[in-house]
This record gives sequence, structure tokens and C-alpha cells, in this order.
Amino acid sequence: MPGYKRRREREKEQRRQNILKVAKRLFVEKGFKSVTVANIAEKAELSKGAIYLYFSSKEEIYAQILLTDIERFHKEISQIFNGGKSAADILLDFADAYIDIFLKEREQFRILMNFMLQADNLNLSRETRKQIISEMNRTISLIEKILQYGVDSGELTLEKQDVRKMRNALWGLLNGIISLHLFVGTESMREERIRSNVREGIETMIVGLKHRRGDI
Repeated sequence: MPGYKRRREREKEQRRQNILKVAKRLFVEKGFKSVTVANIAEKAELSKGAIYLYFSSKEEIYAQILLTDIERFHKEISQIFNGGKSAADILLDFADAYIDIFLKEREQFRILMNFMLQADNLNLSRETRKQIISEMNRTISLIEKILQYGVDSGELTLEKQDVRKMRNALWGLLNGIISLHLFVGTESMREERIRSNVREGIETMIVGLKHRRGDI
């Protein structure tokens, strides 16, 4: 009996992952707004009702795809302090890796921003809301860790209470620039504009912090 139960659980998880895989492909091809749960069910060769056994809504499916990609981002960035780089260079590496998530799947950024701005209007389960908040806090905390690394190494001058303020400023800069360019303007120029503006913004902040110490 235990073996049967484990097999059933594996089958359920495989079906869930297949739904996410199919949905992600549809979202990339058609955009979030154009895809329906019925479309996902058809491509996954399941009934619409079967989809709702795993996910409460289309938003829930997309949120889970977003969470998977953010988790992958954290795994990739986990060795960020191992290269002996400066805090400034680590911040730039962090920003590039974060931007990569949404350049590949720009609709996911729309979901993330919608969650930040109007979480109550999204049809998400309580558990998914908690997961998104947790992952956002985890990402923001990593910025704080990088800044503290710069302070501890003597590269940056920041009081303890200012580290968190600068963390919030960098988080706002990063998402603000992505918002500004990800969905507008010439397609061929979007990535260059996002990366160059983020880099210039971070470098300007870092110069200011070093200047306070008298290094510039």
C-alpha cells in the first residue's frame, strides 16, 4: 500500500509539472491575457476540471511558474560571494542575473508587478501569496547582504540603518528600469536599454557611497 501511495504522489506531481510546462509554453507564445485555462487543458490533454484540481486559477499557474524561475535564480546566484569580487561588481552581477529572468519571460515581470501593486485583486491562494512574499523578501535580503559585504570590506560607507534604505533604493531602481523598458520601445533596443540604465544607476549609487568615504 505505501508503494501505491508513493506512485500516486509521483503521478500527481508529474501531471502538475506537465501543466506548468504546457502553460509556460502557451504564455510565451500568446501572452498571459490571451491564454485561458481551457487552452491549457487542451494542450495538456486534460479536462478543464482536472486543471482546477491542481491550480485555483490561471494566475495561480503563472505565479507558480514565476516562483520556479526565482528559485532557479537563487540557486544560480548562491555562489555570488565566492569569486573575490568587489561589492559593486557583485551588485552588477546580481542585477544582470535578475534581469535575465524577465528578458526570457517578460510576462512573469507583469505578474510580479501586479502582485506588488494589487495583490488583493489577483486570484491567488493564500499559500501562493505567502510564497511570493517570501521569495521577494529573500531576493531583497540578498541585496542587503551584498551591501553589508561592501561595508564590512571597507569598500562602502554606510551606517547600519542606511544599509536597508540603500537596499530599498536599489530594489526600486532595478524594478523601475525594467518596468520602464520591458514592454515599450524598439524590441531590438530593450535589453541594451535595461542593462545600461541599471548599470549606470548602480554605478552612480556606488560612486556616491565611496565619495562619502573620501575615495573619489
